[in-house]
Amino acid sequence: MDPGGLMIKSFKTPTPEELSHDFLWRIRKALPSAGFVGIFDRSHYEDVLIVRVRDLVPREEWSQRYDMINEFEQELVEQGTTVLKCFLHISRDEQKDRLLARLDDPTKLWKYNPGDVDERKLWPAYQEAYEAALQECSTPEAPWYVIPADRKWYRNYAITQLLIETLEAIDPQWPPAGYDVAEQRARVLGS
Repeated sequence: MDPGGLMIKSFKTPTPEELSHDFLWRIRKALPSAGFVGIFDRSHYEDVLIVRVRDLVPREEWSQRYDMINEFEQELVEQGTTVLKCFLHISRDEQKDRLLARLDDPTKLWKYNPGDVDERKLWPAYQEAYEAALQECSTPEAPWYVIPADRKWYRNYAITQLLIETLEAIDPQWPPAGYDVAEQRARVLGS
């Protein structure tokens, strides 16, 4: 695949501008154009996970978002987008080992966030929130795939296989030329 056709978007804490819109606004803004592949690092699911665990919005608000997410993803599918959702599941012990590895390796210090230790204390609440999001928002049109991720080699293999199967099912084609190929070939040969 040509890397020029790949768009990667990482979602961080919402900005004031993003907070002034509904929670799906920034996601819609980041959607790839037709013919492109978009990869989201985090997504609209943060708005039913961290907001739930950290009690950032009332339950009535975040609980309604499951239906809004399903409607949004259904709309994408109806417009011809293939939605592939992977939940990279690591164990609590593996998460601890990875955090320690970041602290032990000077080349990985940039990956360490002191706030991750505070979030680890909320592990049971996060597991409950993840379970609810997976259960509420896995639809036939946009299913969740739970990928065991304690072993990176297996995680990478599983995601690669899923991508290959998905791309084969989509059967992407190169766009047709917007000109007469034979005519242009003759022009090149005559130049």
